[in-house]
Amino acid sequence: MEELKVFLTEIGPVKSALLATTFTWLLTGLGASLVFFFKTMHRGVLDAMLGFTGGVMVAASFWSLLAPSIEMSERLYPTMIWMPAAVGFLLGAIFIYVLDKFTPHLHLNFGLEEKEGVQTKLRRTTLLILAITLHNIPEGLAVGVLFGAAANGMPDASIAAAVALAIGIGIQNFPEGIAVAMPLRRHGVSRFRSFWYGQLSAIVEPLAGVVGAFAVIYVEPILPFALAFAAGAMIYVVVEEVIPETQRDKYTDIAVLGFIGGFVVMMILDVALG
Repeated sequence: MEELKVFLTEIGPVKSALLATTFTWLLTGLGASLVFFFKTMHRGVLDAMLGFTGGVMVAASFWSLLAPSIEMSERLYPTMIWMPAAVGFLLGAIFIYVLDKFTPHLHLNFGLEEKEGVQTKLRRTTLLILAITLHNIPEGLAVGVLFGAAANGMPDASIAAAVALAIGIGIQNFPEGIAVAMPLRRHGVSRFRSFWYGQLSAIVEPLAGVVGAFAVIYVEPILPFALAFAAGAMIYVVVEEVIPETQRDKYTDIAVLGFIGGFVVMMILDVALG
């Protein structure tokens, strides 16, 4: 870990964030690549994978984002330790709420008549991609903020915690890539296009990661706000999108077990590495 810390410090916060979020993006592509070998996947498996994704996001929101935000506030805002986490969390949720209301998108497992956002004539494929893109914005921000802060040598931000978060987000991106590509393939989209759209849904992560890194390295006092912002955005996505997507068939219990598994995996990663 010490060698990695030296390497990331040498290449700088922004490049570190870009490298980490590119890793999470590539794992999305790896998951989407399974469409070249399978045309369909059992609905129970897909629901379990989505549940796993939700579990990782909830665990990461607390262990990797909210808890460090509160710890940093003890040093930066000693008279109002609770304030940055509370304000950042609310702003993150509101940010995704606004995007959700104005971005046309369609949740996985939902019918075309249930599309959300402004009215549009975009095709189902595009709407599905936009929905997963919304998932990935807070994930990219979270990884970028933590890597940017850690590589910049900010107190209370460790490389180990940033690596744990990147691994956790990457692991849950793998089934997310499958969850996008497989339904597209099932609806008649070619294997290559299904793969392309599956990996494309996560390309926003490197972009969001770089934005997050730039923000925290130039304005250190916003770091606890930024961490909590990413947490609020991720919790909103889980409650408003991920969980409802897993509760529309007879595999709800399997989805819940997947959620528990994802939470435990992310918790272990963060405690063991962070």
